[in-house]
Amino acid sequence: MNRFVLNETSYHGVGAIEAIAVEAKKRAFKKAFVCSDPDLVKFKVTNKVLDVLNKNNLLYELYSNIKPNPTIENVQTGVASFRKSGADYIIAIGGGSSMDTAKAIGIIIANPEHEDVRSLEGAVDTKNPSVPIIAVPTTAGTAAEVTINYVITDVDKNRKFVCVDPHDIPVVAIIDPDMMSTMPKGLTAATGMDALTHAIEGYITKGAWELSDMFHLKAIEIISRSLRDAVKNTLQGREGMALGQYIAGMGFSNVGLGIVHSMAHPLGALYDTPHGVANAIILPTVMEYNADATGEKYREIARAMGVKGVDDMTVEEYRKAAIDAVKQLSLDVGIPADLKNIVKEKDLDFLAQSAMDDACRPGNPKDPTKEDIIALYKSLL
Repeated sequence: MNRFVLNETSYHGVGAIEAIAVEAKKRAFKKAFVCSDPDLVKFKVTNKVLDVLNKNNLLYELYSNIKPNPTIENVQTGVASFRKSGADYIIAIGGGSSMDTAKAIGIIIANPEHEDVRSLEGAVDTKNPSVPIIAVPTTAGTAAEVTINYVITDVDKNRKFVCVDPHDIPVVAIIDPDMMSTMPKGLTAATGMDALTHAIEGYITKGAWELSDMFHLKAIEIISRSLRDAVKNTLQGREGMALGQYIAGMGFSNVGLGIVHSMAHPLGALYDTPHGVANAIILPTVMEYNADATGEKYREIARAMGVKGVDDMTVEEYRKAAIDAVKQLSLDVGIPADLKNIVKEKDLDFLAQSAMDDACRPGNPKDPTKEDIIALYKSLL
């Protein structure tokens, strides 16, 4: 049996943020707890949503104690602030950091026995659905607005932990490309490669099946044709990436990921490496490692990425073509080629053990050993 969980409602296209007021009134919400990171507040991106609330006379309170890799402390202070606010729903504005923080807050408010936050790690069977969340992404990458996953950093232990819970999925997703138009090139590239990693890992994961394959192949196609233009900040590119990353999220949220994410998570925890950058650097190397466990799937990845003549290629040729297409896209959007300026060799054992313990690792099409993970890291130094 396969389970598929998606949003109740999603809105797509320029101007979609206006639907926030429609949904809030329809659902008789009284006051919003707005989660958004400090930079989005500083650069007035958050204001686009606040303007919608203000002109519709909708009450809100703003919470912005959120770091790029959100911590247990960010969540716990958010829980305390929510309780004082009198809010009855959450609006999460931002990338994965804001939405992950909002999800954890919403779950804990509804399930106070998890106030320690750490007890939410893994596939936890929480009793109650989260406080209702309206999610408004400002990056085209994480797809947290449509997933049942969120990631929190445990600063004390220098690790990230993944939480998987159908109760955390936002009730409404607002996919408005205009909310993503102020992203700088580097962030556009990194989040876009994160989305591609979601689509490729979701397509080859052990849990993949025909319904998820449909989403992932379409996501690979849209992302591959849109990311270069999105980095150039064209409307067509932004719209394509907004849709492509969302479709990828519809798939991987339901079937899992693999060791690209397992290896990327500890880099964020230990070095504060942007998640999308870590994924993009690691992806081609892990694709090479996984190739012999993927059947004919790399042919379809290559095809979706625009490679011509794949039906005339040998297995080895189309697998190489898929990997080369990923490398070329990463290069074209300015992602570093290796981890030399990020990873310290003395940390390899810790990083590898963290990757082995990560919730994404069991989904990988091959079962790696800790020594395999160390070798993969070393090959990128």
